[in-house]
Amino acid sequence: MQHKGITADAPNRHRRGKFTRARIALGTALATAAAGGVIVAAHASGTTSAPASATGDSRNVQQPSTPKTVCRTLVSGLTMTGRKAGSTQEAAPPDTGRIQQALNACAQSGSGQVAVKLTASGTRTAFLTGPITVPKGVVLLLDSPVTLYGSRNPADYQISGKPACGTVASSSGGCKPLITVSGANAGVEGIRAAGGGQGRIDGRGDMALYGKSTTWWALATQAKNQKANQNNPRMIQAVKSDNFTLYDIDLVNAPNFHVSYQNGTGFTAWGVRIKTPATARNTDGIDPSGATDVTIANSYIMDGDDGIAIKGGSAPSKNITVRNSHFYGTHGISIGSETAAGVSNVLVTGNTVTGTDANGNASGSSVGLRIKSSGVNGGPVTKVTYTGTCITKVKQPLVFDTHYASGSGSTPSFTGIVVNGVKATASVSGAKSVISGYDSGHPVGLTLLNVSLDTNTTTAEYAKVGLSNSTLKPSGTGVTTSSVSGSGTVPTCTFPAFPAL
Repeated sequence: MQHKGITADAPNRHRRGKFTRARIALGTALATAAAGGVIVAAHASGTTSAPASATGDSRNVQQPSTPKTVCRTLVSGLTMTGRKAGSTQEAAPPDTGRIQQALNACAQSGSGQVAVKLTASGTRTAFLTGPITVPKGVVLLLDSPVTLYGSRNPADYQISGKPACGTVASSSGGCKPLITVSGANAGVEGIRAAGGGQGRIDGRGDMALYGKSTTWWALATQAKNQKANQNNPRMIQAVKSDNFTLYDIDLVNAPNFHVSYQNGTGFTAWGVRIKTPATARNTDGIDPSGATDVTIANSYIMDGDDGIAIKGGSAPSKNITVRNSHFYGTHGISIGSETAAGVSNVLVTGNTVTGTDANGNASGSSVGLRIKSSGVNGGPVTKVTYTGTCITKVKQPLVFDTHYASGSGSTPSFTGIVVNGVKATASVSGAKSVISGYDSGHPVGLTLLNVSLDTNTTTAEYAKVGLSNSTLKPSGTGVTTSSVSGSGTVPTCTFPAFPAL
């Protein structure tokens, strides 16, 4: 297999076959490992067999394209000053009804797909909406100058019988998402201009709620300080929406999670740019949960929690690929903490992780690669492969932790975990990795090949670790190591700046 390097797309150009690239050079043998070809010399004295490498998404995922048919076009009639409209418009967002009416009118009964397009009119480039639902077969398509703003009025999001949206309470669940996706073959997409601009959704999590002095993000901080729950809306939530696509869209300033994809098969996120500061609590980037056949590619993700969080709570997640993407100020590329139903066959390849966001804010929990679970919500995590990962400015380069929270009731088990080709630089003072199995009967099963960390301090217990060309050599209670003869090299790394939006 000939290898030309694992690369990541530059911010303003990623059309098929003509990518501008930030290169992560890996070498022929590492590419073989990424394709499932970890080579083990079984005859060598003292060696152990490496587990089979993950293959990720079972689909052959190519760059998406926007729908050929536009069912409805809506023209902006609004200009926002400082990302705000007038008081009357903020109290009752003027575009909710007409956007929802167009979406409903375009719903497909079969397998077809059409777009509802939001477009500008001169200097009028804004739409202001409360919660909307994207139905089966419809793509909400934003033209490149358009910004869709989320309402700042908590009453617009209120779920009947639940805690008041826009408050801190003893429980959560009081707010509808800004965008709910319901049904197969739907999408939220943008049109990318030649200069790199693309459609944008702004949740305005940093701005005072209508009629109040606090912000969505301040509520999240207040909830943490009071050990309570904030009631904030997610930006996009897709449930049982097979073949859902996010493409060439900017998602900024979400009040809570940016994207939650639950209990579906076939999810592609491509050319997504998420920009929310590291200081905004609980603003996860993209969270697949109970998901099968997922690809997250060629994207830039900056937020105040996990960049990616793959979960297997009530339903298993499997066949997932995260590739050629860049993370800033997040809590890393994560699996968990909900793994009770299982997570399997995850391929994470050709990514960079930077522990600070584009504004220089350090992540509150800066991690590179992480699998987290506990006795509260644990289950089997198996066949996970990381290749060609570049990490800088983090506190914890590698974390495989079965004791993420206290409690009991289920048993987390991490097996078949392969890290082949990772380099960590400029780690913060006191940085260390964590390899923590649940107990002697459930050790972490980990293989480390071509690992170069600038700090190799590690907390480790209950783990069986295969080693080849690794600066990290864990030891501790219940930790055993063995030699693995594998292919590949340590990556040569560059870290692209977050694109100007």
